[in-house]
Amino acid sequence: MISYGPFWNTLKNSSETTYTLINHHHISSATIDKLRKNKPMNTTTLSDLCRILNCQLQDIAQYIPSDDDQAL
Repeated sequence: MISYGPFWNTLKNSSETTYTLINHHHISSATIDKLRKNKPMNTTTLSDLCRILNCQLQDIAQYIPSDDDQAL
């Protein structure tokens, strides 16, 4: 599963907040909800977050093996 736990640490250490992401950078509240619930999101959104937070992808998301992963 993809975890967005690193996103919350990166956000906490930045000058941004969920408020500024939504109101100044036009990140939707639905996207914030997806981040909270570790739901899938597209790479364009991840790229936007990296640009806004001036960070790398690993500062936003990480893969954690899970028994709930789809079988290959």
